[in-house]
Amino acid sequence: MYLIGEQPAYAEQLISTLQRIPEQLLTGLDPCDKPVILDSVEDLYQTIGNNRLYLLKSGLLHALIDGKPLFYMQEGDLIGLRQGLSTAPCVYMSEEPLELIPYDRDALFKHIHASSERQEQFTQYILGQAALMSDALARTKPAEIRPVTGFQHFPSGAELIRQGDDADHVFIITEGHAEAFVEGIKVGDVQKDEIFGAMALFTREKRSATVIASAPTTVMMIPKDQFLALMQSNPRIAHSLIESMARRIDLMNKELTRYKQLK
Repeated sequence: MYLIGEQPAYAEQLISTLQRIPEQLLTGLDPCDKPVILDSVEDLYQTIGNNRLYLLKSGLLHALIDGKPLFYMQEGDLIGLRQGLSTAPCVYMSEEPLELIPYDRDALFKHIHASSERQEQFTQYILGQAALMSDALARTKPAEIRPVTGFQHFPSGAELIRQGDDADHVFIITEGHAEAFVEGIKVGDVQKDEIFGAMALFTREKRSATVIASAPTTVMMIPKDQFLALMQSNPRIAHSLIESMARRIDLMNKELTRYKQLK
């Protein structure tokens, strides 16, 4: 996936990371049919249906949302994850030959769910794609009306989220490091590629902790509605994410208990 126009440095680095994930996800899973060969296409999913996912083997697909070209998919990208989501419709078109490797959607999700490593890779992939798309949409609007979405940079010591605030976004650190605090007590670290801020979206409660950058930090920001739509369309991934958050909360509780005992 590449954004149309000049590539910001943070997007280049994220795109490079995401580009390697589909091949890793598909290792050990056989295609469900023969490759699909197309000379050109005006609307990919009107042509081939929307019940499968496809690995783009060769060619270039332009993606349009509300008729606007925002990004394109290249060789190695996984096509079709947006299909069925309650988001702006995405139309894929190409004026050049394409080769697509088809995979059964349900079989692929079962394959992902069978491995905790693949679960984490897939979660990173879909959230990374969502962040890039949000950033592309934001940059098409005048600066004064751009939503807080896509990517944001924080200096060391800045608050990424504050305990007690409303939860409007989920975050992933792409560069840097942060620390989590509850009632002023440090309860853990937030590492690069780690998702944080999601629990409050599931519980519909206020932020349960404050997260502060301990080094210059760049984060991907996923809007709440987009994140919840992604999780609803991929319940197995949502389940694994909740398990991961539950483990993190358990570690935070242990850290708080240890701190109280020391006092």
